[in-house]
Amino acid sequence: MISSGLLISVRDILGIILSFVLAFGMIGVAEFSRRRWGVPRQVTRKAIHIAAGMWVLGIIAIFDHWWMGIIPPAAFILLNYLFWKHQIFKAMDALQEGWGTVAFAFSITLLLALFWSQGRPEIPAAGLMPMVWGDSSAALVGTYFGRHKYSFRGQVRSWEGSAAMFTFGFLATWLALLALGLPESSLTNSLIVAGGATVVEAISPKSADNLTVPFVSCGLLYVLIVGG
Repeated sequence: MISSGLLISVRDILGIILSFVLAFGMIGVAEFSRRRWGVPRQVTRKAIHIAAGMWVLGIIAIFDHWWMGIIPPAAFILLNYLFWKHQIFKAMDALQEGWGTVAFAFSITLLLALFWSQGRPEIPAAGLMPMVWGDSSAALVGTYFGRHKYSFRGQVRSWEGSAAMFTFGFLATWLALLALGLPESSLTNSLIVAGGATVVEAISPKSADNLTVPFVSCGLLYVLIVGG
């Protein structure tokens, strides 16, 4: 089938199939690891978080049409709600996290739709990296190594976690920009985006960072790349 106009292409169909196979495959592996080997829930959750976020690159590479590409993350807005509400996959959800996984899927869907439809898929591709790698690293480092705490409006964070957020957010954004063929000012842009994301993550209410961080990161990257 032709991949222009409103026709659905073979790549679109392949992308839909791969997206759901990989998503449920990763969830299955995480759930098995939790039950069989006792891998902590926090670790399995973040592994799924990283895999889901990194698949955005796969979506952009495979799909011919942006409106087909957002179907998998859009579907997981509802699916993640059901998974959390009924605690179907404990490796994926934590009761205290509330709607975090729902917000994450919503952010991916809306940001892809917003920028990819305008011919700028590189913005969410790189702009989501602080959320994907930075936030995951912050949570794990903060949980297991966070010794120096600080709080903002009742939200407790650790300096170790925030340092991990900045470091891994910066590295992931920088590498993504290089991989996407955007080496110009990539180092500076990555530092600015990671810094902004770290501050926003530190002051965001629980689970709300799955909304605030990706939108701020992508917004900053858009201004730096397009507006600059």
